Amino acid sequence: MERKVKYNYEFKLHCVEEVLNKNRSKGSVAQEQEISKTNLGRWINFYLKYGKEGLLSRKNQNYSSDFKLKVIRTIDQKCLSLSQACLFFNIPNDGIILAWQRQFKNHGAPGLVQKPKGKPISMTYKRAKKKSDKPLTREEELLLENESLRAQVAYLKKLQALIQAEEAEQNKRHKP
Repeated sequence: MERKVKYNYEFKLHCVEEVLNKNRSKGSVAQEQEISKTNLGRWINFYLKYGKEGLLSRKNQNYSSDFKLKVIRTIDQKCLSLSQACLFFNIPNDGIILAWQRQFKNHGAPGLVQKPKGKPISMTYKRAKKKSDKPLTREEELLLENESLRAQVAYLKKLQALIQAEEAEQNKRHKP
């Protein structure tokens, strides 16, 4: 699969003007600039319909679920192709509409609702218990000491196992 390249506004405008103002063919401009004829055709159509603003990139555009539903229904009612729908609704890429159609097919209208991005806010974290000002009882002190000693013993056992594994590995290397 080919790497997706993003072109800046000046480059798009230059290519479109080469075709429209200098009467060059799409194929020759596309070949000279090493771009696809499909992209160039899309840029020309957006330029003809929306002017220079049609060539501006629309990064991270958010569309409402009502708009998405309107696009899908208009495509069905008017039998529009994806590229015609992109031009009609000023949507930069037909892959966006394809995703909406998939979501609508699988989940209906609720599938078109914008989902929040990023980490959920309602995540719960385990918080360390706050130390109280009152002194610990003898039993609590012993429990804490017992827990600490168990952790130390587990650490030492793991360390000893690692050392033995390393020594066994070295012994295997030295024996012919």
